[in-house]
Amino acid sequence: MAGHHLTREAQAVRAAIGVTGQYSAVDGLLTGEENLRLMADLRHLGRSRGRERARELLERFDLTEAAGKPAATYSGGMRRRLDLAMTLVGDPRIIFLDEPTTGLDPRSRRTMWQIIRGLVADHGVTIFLTTQYLEEADQLAHRIAVLNHGKMVARGTAEELKRLVPGGHVSLRFADPHGFETASQGLRPISREEETLTLHVPSDGGVRSLRALLDWLDGASVTIDELAVHAPDLDDVFLALTQESEPAR
Repeated sequence: MAGHHLTREAQAVRAAIGVTGQYSAVDGLLTGEENLRLMADLRHLGRSRGRERARELLERFDLTEAAGKPAATYSGGMRRRLDLAMTLVGDPRIIFLDEPTTGLDPRSRRTMWQIIRGLVADHGVTIFLTTQYLEEADQLAHRIAVLNHGKMVARGTAEELKRLVPGGHVSLRFADPHGFETASQGLRPISREEETLTLHVPSDGGVRSLRALLDWLDGASVTIDELAVHAPDLDDVFLALTQESEPAR
């Protein structure tokens, strides 16, 4: 982990990782700055470096104005930002985030998303994130693992996972009735809309299947005005892969 052997270099591994739990670990009686300085002391950064690191993180997480206020007065979003800032005091290269946006309002949740993206893009941090918000996984994760009863049942990119379940299709809107009828006979759509000259054709949304579809249309000399790919979302994937069942005994 982070280039270190898990057992032979356990201390180096601990120094390389940070953890932000589902429930905020900030001390409500201390101010935001005092929470960060306490963490700096635990990390043995030294008095001067600890104060400097606290100021850096307060600014990065937009907490400078609230730095001198007790953490108990912070909003939920502010407490989550402070909690994550405390994790970053030791400059970890790998961070474990356990449901970091649980209970946050939509604006605070998107702010946290921006912070997480920034940590990965600008600071080269690797983040392992657990979440029950499938939209969150879709927005943030480069790779996703789906767990069912403690076992991994699928993993891959969001697009790869969406292609695991049926229901994907391509919507084609045609330029004229002749092309609409020609395609309707040749493509066997799952549904058709006469008024808008639109067909819905089964597809996994992959590049290969889209290329084959376009080649067919070109070969049949059929012109389309619009093409849209509709894939199942991660909610569909999760429900399909984690059917309600008793765990294996």
